[in-house]
Amino acid sequence: MTEPFSLADCDVVGFDLDHTLCCYNLPESAQLIYDSCAQYLVNEKGYAKELLSVPPASWDFCCKGLALDLEDGNFIKLAHDGTVLRASHGTKMMTSEELLGIYGKKKWQHFTEDPSMVSRSAKYYFYDNYFDLPGALLCARIVDGLTEKSNLETFDFWKDILASVHHNYKTTAFKENSGMYYPAIKSHPGKYLKICPESVKKWFQQLKSAGKILLIITNSYSNYCRLLCDYAIGNDFTDIFDIVISNALKPGFFSQQPNKRLFLTIEDDEEQDALPSLDKPGWYSQGNSDQLYELLKKMTGKAQPKVVYFGDSMHSDIFPAHYYSNWETVLILEELRENEDIVPKRNESEPLEKKGKYEGQHIKPLYSFSKQWGSFFVDGILGKENMENLLTFTWSCKRIHDYSTITVPSLEAIADLPLDYKFTRFSSDDPKMTGYYPKPPMDILSSGKSLTTK
Repeated sequence: MTEPFSLADCDVVGFDLDHTLCCYNLPESAQLIYDSCAQYLVNEKGYAKELLSVPPASWDFCCKGLALDLEDGNFIKLAHDGTVLRASHGTKMMTSEELLGIYGKKKWQHFTEDPSMVSRSAKYYFYDNYFDLPGALLCARIVDGLTEKSNLETFDFWKDILASVHHNYKTTAFKENSGMYYPAIKSHPGKYLKICPESVKKWFQQLKSAGKILLIITNSYSNYCRLLCDYAIGNDFTDIFDIVISNALKPGFFSQQPNKRLFLTIEDDEEQDALPSLDKPGWYSQGNSDQLYELLKKMTGKAQPKVVYFGDSMHSDIFPAHYYSNWETVLILEELRENEDIVPKRNESEPLEKKGKYEGQHIKPLYSFSKQWGSFFVDGILGKENMENLLTFTWSCKRIHDYSTITVPSLEAIADLPLDYKFTRFSSDDPKMTGYYPKPPMDILSSGKSLTTK
């Protein structure tokens, strides 16, 4: 029988920042991320102006767990065994016949059984978080335009995508107020960011009172990290969190051993001196999980303090923290929210002045069901005549089962529970049902005996 998981048993509770501690208004932030890169591509790289206008229905294309083959412009959705369940060329979905003709029933050419299979390479890119998803739609529309214009079979736009990301998110962009993303967030934080619920703030204090060490490990730079925490949590957040690590460069923070990056001191949001070891709590940049763990040993007085880490990205947070550092991991997965029916429904009869200062064109919640891609968790098996009656786990879902201790829709979903609440872990004894809190996604529950892992 698998032992339950309880926060009461943990000595250290760590958090990612974006989409974990700090939540975003997804429709608004997704549009901003898309526009930030699209504007650069059109104005600086000469891409078609059609990219700047996004019909609301186009956002249905966005779905976590997709991989983009950078050479042929195809997006694919993988089964747990690496075979292709669905695919599109740009935004155009392939028929079953096209799928079988291109991919057959074989494993995708870049798939490996190695559990540390990278999520990003020179050949492909996996989309697994809400910062990435607008880029998937942008890339798909670029493929559409290039295919229509020149009927290309191979593509070379990825270098321009990377240039647009660098332009908006480079180290100096926040301070210089350059690009489109940071200036917008700084000017109208309430449009894009959510305030941390009071229940979660009380939960932090509960954890502190119980003697837990709290830490933040984020890839965001220190100045952006400070803005987010000040707005979402309050300017006393450094009293709550014992250690803050910005620009952590995950997943390398966990995985790059023995070539460890040294921790750097921070002064006025600028990286300063490299440290041979980490000797005291505080705010640092870069670094590695091994030296952090040595500090946690000193702080707890334990030879093997137990750490749990909350994050929203399988690639940057959950897999590396579990696989390389052997930490407990809690995946924040907003896709569970749809099945819990906790998304507020808009009253269309409300006067416009009551609908919110920043409400614009309506984009579907990015965590909601995609008509084009189907369920994030399960899908029909390619080549089967009655796909609706024979389903399989997706690759993304299998990784959740394999590498997260539990999966929850948000911190708020567990904040009111007692710290000694016993969660049921993911377990090989019953991978379909265990590990999800408050309950498994409806797609898995309703699949019944039709769900196969063969």
